[in-house]
Amino acid sequence: MRFTTGSRSPVASSTLSVLSTLSAITLLSACGGSDSPAYPPEAKPVAVACPAELPTTATCQGGRDSAGAYYLIATPKDWGGNLILHAHGGPDLAAPTAERAQEDLVRWAIMVKAGYAWAGSTFRQGGVEVHAAAEDTERLRRIFNEHVAVPKRTVLHGQSWGAGVAAKAAEMFTAQTVGAQPYDAVLLTSGVLAGGTRSYDFRLDLRAVYQYLCNNHPRPTEASYALNLGLPATLTLARDDFNARANECLGLDKTAAQRTPEQQRKVETIEKVIKIPASAISAHLSWGTYHFQDVTAKRTGGASPFGNTGVVYSGSADDAALNAGVLRYRADPVAVQRFADDTDPKGTIPVPVLTTKWISDPTAFVELDAYFKTVMDRGGSGDRLVQTFVTTGTHSYISDPTYPALVTSLLDWVETRTKPTPASVAQRCTSLEARFGTGCTFAPAYVPGALETRVPARTRP
Repeated sequence: MRFTTGSRSPVASSTLSVLSTLSAITLLSACGGSDSPAYPPEAKPVAVACPAELPTTATCQGGRDSAGAYYLIATPKDWGGNLILHAHGGPDLAAPTAERAQEDLVRWAIMVKAGYAWAGSTFRQGGVEVHAAAEDTERLRRIFNEHVAVPKRTVLHGQSWGAGVAAKAAEMFTAQTVGAQPYDAVLLTSGVLAGGTRSYDFRLDLRAVYQYLCNNHPRPTEASYALNLGLPATLTLARDDFNARANECLGLDKTAAQRTPEQQRKVETIEKVIKIPASAISAHLSWGTYHFQDVTAKRTGGASPFGNTGVVYSGSADDAALNAGVLRYRADPVAVQRFADDTDPKGTIPVPVLTTKWISDPTAFVELDAYFKTVMDRGGSGDRLVQTFVTTGTHSYISDPTYPALVTSLLDWVETRTKPTPASVAQRCTSLEARFGTGCTFAPAYVPGALETRVPARTRP
C-alpha cells in the first residue's frame, strides 16, 4: 500500500528552538482534513528543531491546534510510512504548555529511532477530561494527514491515563463516525484501563485509611468535608502543606529506618491494606486529593462518583477497629453516570489492540488489565485483544526494545491478519535487542488476577 507525502518543511535552523517556535505560532486558515470535511480548518504546522534525543536526520514540526492544544510531529529520514499517534499520561491539571509536547517526544524517541513518524498533543486543557483529550488526539491525526502525509498505517498509542484516552478515541472515531477507518491498531501501555469509575476506587480507600490513621487531612481544627470530593471546590491546599501533612504522619520524606516506630507502623498498615508500596503513597494520596477535586468540582456537578460503602478492609493489625472507624461515603449515582460516560471504555474497539503492563506497576495495577479484558469481551471485541506483561520496568517507561516489538507485532497483525501471542511478542522483542539494546522481560504465561483481588468490592449505585 502506498502512502502519499504532503508538503513538508525542512528542519529549522539550530537557533530556532522547539519551545519558542511553538509558543509564537499564530493560527492561520487552512483546508480541513479531506476525510473529515465537517471539522474546522487547521493551520499548517511549522518546522521546528528536533530535540537532541532524536536522530539528527529526523525532521520536526509543531503548532497549536484550533482548540488550543500544542503538538509536535517527528518524522525519521528513513520513514516507512507508519504513524504512531500518541496520547500522553497524567493527566496534568494545569493549562497545557509547549514543554509537555517536547517532554513526550523525548520520552518516546524510540519510536522515531525505530523508523516511525510520531505525533503527540498536549490536549487543549488540563484535568480529568477523557472525551476532550480523545478529540484533541483525533484532531492531530487530521493535521498530520492533511499537512504532512497520509500514512500507510496509523497506530494509536496510549500511555498510562492516555491509554484510557486512546481506548475511548478508538471507540469514538471509527469508519462509521469519521467516514474512513482512522486508526488501524491500538497500543495501550501501562494503562489505566478500568475507566474512572473503577480505576480510582483505591484512592478513596487510601484517603479514608490515611485519615483514620493520621487525622490531619483535614485536621480536627479545620472544617470537615467529604473525603470523596478530594477537596471542596472552594478550598485550596498548597502542595507544600499537603506534603508536610503526609510527612508529619508517615515520615515519607525519610527512609524506613529513619521513621519513628509509630510512623513506620502506619506506613506498613497502608502498604498492607491498600496494597501499594511506601514509595507510591504520596503520589496516590495527591491524586486522591487534587485530581478528585478536579473531577468533582469540574466534571460531575459538585457530586462525587467515588464511594467506599460496603468495603471490607483487611491487612491491618486490627481490621475490626479499622472497618468500624474508617469514614464511609456513597457514590452519587448521577455523578457516577457522568464520569462513566466520559472515562469508561465500552469494549467496542473495532481494530486490533495490544497491551503491555509491568506486573509490579504501583501506579496502574496489573489487575486493571484483567478488568479491561472483561470489558472487551463484554463489548464484543475480545478477539481483537492481546495482552502482554513484563517483569521489569517502571510505570513511565519499560525498555527501548519493548515498544518496537509491540508496534511491529501490531502492524504484522494488521497486514497479515495473523494474531500475535504473548510468546511471539516476547520472541520478537528478543530479536530486536541487537538493534535497540537489552531490556526484554516479557512473561508470556502470566495472567493477572481479577481487579477485586487487589481493590476490595464495594456497593455501587
